[in-house]
Amino acid sequence: MAIIDISNLKKSYDQVEVLSKISFEVNKNDVVAIIGPSGSGKSTLLRSLVYLEEVNGGSINISGEDLVKDGIYSKPHKIKQITSKMGMVFQHFNLFPHLTVKENLEMAPKLVKKESSLEIQARSKELLDKIGLTERASAYPSTLSGGQKQRVAIARALMMNPEILLFDEPTSALDPELTGEVLQVMRKLAEEQMTMIVVTHEMGFAKEVANKVIFMDKGEIVESGNPNEIFSNPKHERTKAFLNRNLK
Repeated sequence: MAIIDISNLKKSYDQVEVLSKISFEVNKNDVVAIIGPSGSGKSTLLRSLVYLEEVNGGSINISGEDLVKDGIYSKPHKIKQITSKMGMVFQHFNLFPHLTVKENLEMAPKLVKKESSLEIQARSKELLDKIGLTERASAYPSTLSGGQKQRVAIARALMMNPEILLFDEPTSALDPELTGEVLQVMRKLAEEQMTMIVVTHEMGFAKEVANKVIFMDKGEIVESGNPNEIFSNPKHERTKAFLNRNLK
C-alpha cells in the first residue's frame, strides 16, 4: 500500500490555480524527485502535505489516514497526528539563532514527544555523528556555513523519527561547493531506505538517487516515471525543453 496517496489535488490563490488535478503515489522507501521550472507549484505541493498550505480540493492520504478527503480536512488533532509522521527540511534552514546546534536538535522532542532527556541526548549525539558535525554541537547557527546549517536542519527533522522526509529545494540557497555535503547526507538517507520527496533543481541527484521523478509545470504533473525514462526519453515537449535547459 502507498505510504502517500495524493488524488486530484487542487489549490488556488484567488482566481490563480497553482495546483491542478495532482495525483500520484509514494511507496515506502521511495525517493521521489519533483523537478520543474520555478513557479510550477512544486513547493506548494510539498507544503500541502504538512498542512502549511490548505488545498481547495482533492485528497491526501498518509499511511492509510486521510489528511484531507475530497477537499474536507480531518479534525485538528487528527491533522497534527498525521503530519507528525513527516519531517520537512526547508530551503532556508529555519534554525533558531539563539540555540546551539544541540539545542536546536533537542527542543522539539522535549516539547512535543515528552521523551526522557537521556533518550533525546543519545539520539542527537547519534545524528550529529551521522551528519559529521559532532564537534559543532555547542556552536550557534551564525558560526556555521550554509552547508552545515542545512545538515543540522536535516538532523533536526530526523530527531522526530519521521516515516517520511520532505525536502523543499534544500540546496538552492547554498554555494555550489557546499551543495555536495548536503546531497551526500541525503544520499546516505536514501541508502538507508528513508522515504523521501525532494523538490530539487539538482538534476544529477534526481537522476542518480531517486527511483521516481515527477516533472511539474504550470501547476500540473506533466509526466512522471523512473529517472531513465524521464531523463533519457521524455515524452512531453515541455519536459524536453526543461531538460534541454537544465542538463547542460
